[in-house]
Amino acid sequence: MKNAILSHLPPTHPWYHSILWFDTIDSTNAHAKTLAAAGAPHGTVLIADSQTAGRGRLGRVFQSPPSTGIYMSVILRPKCPPSALMHLTCAAAVAMCDAVEDTLGFRPGIKWINDLVYDRKKLAGILTELSIDPKTSLVDYAVVGIGINCSQAAEDFPPELQGIACSAAMACGKPIDRCRLAAGIIQNLEKMSRGLFSNQNAVMTRYRADCITLNADVAVIRGDDRQYGKALDVTNDGSLLVAFADGHTAAVNSGEVSVRGLYGYT
Repeated sequence: MKNAILSHLPPTHPWYHSILWFDTIDSTNAHAKTLAAAGAPHGTVLIADSQTAGRGRLGRVFQSPPSTGIYMSVILRPKCPPSALMHLTCAAAVAMCDAVEDTLGFRPGIKWINDLVYDRKKLAGILTELSIDPKTSLVDYAVVGIGINCSQAAEDFPPELQGIACSAAMACGKPIDRCRLAAGIIQNLEKMSRGLFSNQNAVMTRYRADCITLNADVAVIRGDDRQYGKALDVTNDGSLLVAFADGHTAAVNSGEVSVRGLYGYT
């Protein structure tokens, strides 16, 4: 499959020779962090056909069966303060939407902060993780992890996910080329990495346009605490601005945000 992915990339692509393929792996993000700590360069890409311990945000399990999805992690080395990368997940989400639109012809929406959705169901998830150099207090490396459902039919998902998950094939109504999509993701993530700081304002404008959370009723969940409100905006650092039912407005940058009408929240 690696050769098939490479066939959709020009040999001059900056990451062409840094792509690692795994038939199965515990977690592409976990292995990417190990490689990054050992000195793997910017642009190292790990792609797996399946994961045995795929992870999502807040420690959730990400279902990663063989031959049905794309499970990918990319190592970035931006050498900046961690505060300068608060928008990285948003930038990756826009790049993913671009890749899907470029290769498959439809554009997903984004549920704040890290899910791609289609027809109110989850299509993909993004997990970004940082390591800080204690000597400089700068980012030593960032890992952007991608998991996207590609080939599943509705009945292929576990019963508890059938009402909240979808695949690219379901969205398109026909089989898709996973290798072409994987190459499109690589191309758009590389483009994202080049404009991560210089294009931040434009990227965040595009994120807001794709974000289905905006203007929706939401529940902000932190542990046992649940607050209700309306999502107003996404700031340039990726925080969600929420007007809460008690009258105060605040920027949310942690915890879980449920959107009414999505993933079973009514």
